[in-house]
Amino acid sequence: MIPRTVYESEHEMFRDSLRKFLEEEAVPYHAQWEKDGHVSRELWTKAGQQGYLSPTVGEEYGGVGADFRYNAIVDEVVAELGLSGIGFGLHSDIAVPYIERYGTEEQKQKYLPKCVSGEIVTAIAMTEPGTGSDLQGVKTNAVLDGDHYVLNGSKTFITNGQLADLYIVVAKTDPDGGAKGTSLLLVDADSAGFSKGTNLEKIGMKAQDTSELFFQDVKVPKENLLGAEGMGFIYLMQELPQERLSVGLNAIANAESIFKQTLAYVKERKAFGKPISAFQNTQFKLAEMSSTLTMVRVFVDKCLELHLEGKLDVVTAAKIKYLTTEIQCDVIDECLQLHGGYGYMWEYPVARAYADARVQKIYAGTNEIMKLIIARSMV
Repeated sequence: MIPRTVYESEHEMFRDSLRKFLEEEAVPYHAQWEKDGHVSRELWTKAGQQGYLSPTVGEEYGGVGADFRYNAIVDEVVAELGLSGIGFGLHSDIAVPYIERYGTEEQKQKYLPKCVSGEIVTAIAMTEPGTGSDLQGVKTNAVLDGDHYVLNGSKTFITNGQLADLYIVVAKTDPDGGAKGTSLLLVDADSAGFSKGTNLEKIGMKAQDTSELFFQDVKVPKENLLGAEGMGFIYLMQELPQERLSVGLNAIANAESIFKQTLAYVKERKAFGKPISAFQNTQFKLAEMSSTLTMVRVFVDKCLELHLEGKLDVVTAAKIKYLTTEIQCDVIDECLQLHGGYGYMWEYPVARAYADARVQKIYAGTNEIMKLIIARSMV
């Protein structure tokens, strides 16, 4: 593989420390968490104590003010180890940055230190049963009544939905305002009228808690409005490039990891008296996958560099999300095939990865939406 130049020595020290932490605190328990439908809450507090949550948060709010490369390393190591139940990326890369960038000083002081420590787990409630990728079609509404918004509606497919203590809720504050009528509200999990549905049973990512949420006349204090009223849709669009970069970082790291495991497997597994790796078909498949992974790794690292410079645009981010997730699924499918029947057994990491990877082409905007974004930039 081509040497990676986007990271420096201190980043690699962080990577080694994180990998050791997860190998001790998560890998031995992940199979049980898949049965439980969620990871241990204790993992969040331990990760917070070690500085693995929201590393970009400033020192004045309990963080270390690190650059996004530290977030990227968390995404990569979690993916490499197949720990698909851990929702650190959603918390650190997606939800918490909204509070960092658009929150009032009071909101930052109230929430960010606990987000860093793991005392508060966050989620972002965008998707609704009838909207999917169409954020302008949100039906959940919030009506200002004196000092409170009265929030009504429902959400679905919400990552960290069961464990979260704080939700960033996308709601209509002006039903006739279209995109300009959308706002973001900070809703605490103990708010009266708010309830969590059952943990949704999924094809993959079985250790990731994913929930429906229900809001029935929930009174949200006016001071819990995140940013300006009516600016929610714009905020969402501004943050999507980072979210899609995070998906891409996860995708390529996971595909690389499964490829390495498959490479070791075909050298050991024998058929017709010789290792599977001795067959020309296997060699050609390995060559194709290695070449593709090298190509996309260079692209993703370049995009990470662009993001650090504030130059990652919406179209390029859509290309990251589209390309990496398609390649992730294709590579893992080929790797499963090279495992033969054993690849279909749940005890093998390739089987879990196959099931876990499929949703990558759906969330953060479906790949069809990504292609639409890319196409519109050209015609």
